[in-house]
Amino acid sequence: MKDYTEDRDLADIKLLAVDMDLTLLASDGSLPPRMAERIDALAEAGVLFCPASGRPAPTLQMMFPAHKDSIAFCADNGGWVIYQGRTAFRDLIRSELWHEVLDFAAADGNCAPVLCAFEQAYVLKRDRRHHEAIYKYYKDIRYVGSFDEVDVEADKVTILFPDYDAEPRFASTYEPRFGKRLYVTNAGREWIDFMNLGVSKGSGVAHLCRELGIGLADAAAVGDTYNDIPMLSAVGHSFVVANAEKHMHAHADYLVPSNDDRGVATLIDAILAAKGR
Repeated sequence: MKDYTEDRDLADIKLLAVDMDLTLLASDGSLPPRMAERIDALAEAGVLFCPASGRPAPTLQMMFPAHKDSIAFCADNGGWVIYQGRTAFRDLIRSELWHEVLDFAAADGNCAPVLCAFEQAYVLKRDRRHHEAIYKYYKDIRYVGSFDEVDVEADKVTILFPDYDAEPRFASTYEPRFGKRLYVTNAGREWIDFMNLGVSKGSGVAHLCRELGIGLADAAAVGDTYNDIPMLSAVGHSFVVANAEKHMHAHADYLVPSNDDRGVATLIDAILAAKGR
């Protein structure tokens, strides 16, 4: 796989979409040092920075408090796109469909289904024991006795698998059952995400590029796992971190250092250097 330094057109990049966990964030969950300065420098160089994550927008905005009203966010795996503090795009799953997924998961055993309703997440009271794992991503959680109590707009369902068996259960159960009606994807070994067909980080970045008049050829993305594949496929400059599983190498053109070696920061510095900054 080619090293990121072999991308001779880094100076053309106008948008940089970056996955969070195990990509931008180190294994301890920390952002790279001087990240705020780098985001400012990208803006001055004409590059829009865009965290692209399965996390909801409010959680992402909390992670970038100084820039929450200036950068873009591709949240909920593309189900909710925000630019400069306003919603540029959002998607709704039919309520009967998300109820079906949640009810099936609730009966399936040893998993915790979560309804992602933009500003708030809904979780069964029985799954409060998984609060710490869920709260890492969803800061406003409402615990309910049954999902029958819930009547809200939602763009995503996610399921926590505390035994880290999301990948085999995706393949054996969830994708075969729901894959013709929803986009089903692994988000690491703990989570399976469900969005409407056609909704992904790739579609979210494409919506943003259309909104801003940026060609996808001049967009870049960095990722590490399955739910990053549509985003990597959509853009003209695709990168995976060195800690990504080997199968991800087929979905990107270039390799950057690992998340713990601050590969995204290294790429940002290379983009800035290519632009003479």
